[in-house]
Amino acid sequence: MPAYSTLSEAVNDLQRRGYTDDLTAAENCLICDARGINLDPAQFEIDEFHRFEGMSDPEDQSIVYAISSKDHEIKGILVNAYGPDASSFTQEMVKKLATH
Repeated sequence: MPAYSTLSEAVNDLQRRGYTDDLTAAENCLICDARGINLDPAQFEIDEFHRFEGMSDPEDQSIVYAISSKDHEIKGILVNAYGPDASSFTQEMVKKLATH
């Protein structure tokens, strides 16, 4: 798995490698607005992930996920906070995202 110095470096490289769909996290699924698709935890795989912590602010914590779904032929990127600012997810989503 590649190592990146910055979040933008990771996103740019993932996009170059075909992870072109923007994904957002909802309470119980991932959403691809461009395609009008919701992905339940069983419908996607986390191919890789990278964590970043802001140099000047330790609360500025984010994680970028490279996600794919064979069922929906999606390769996308989810950028989400972790730590104190993490999103609220259902237990199923927490389990899926926390395994990485």
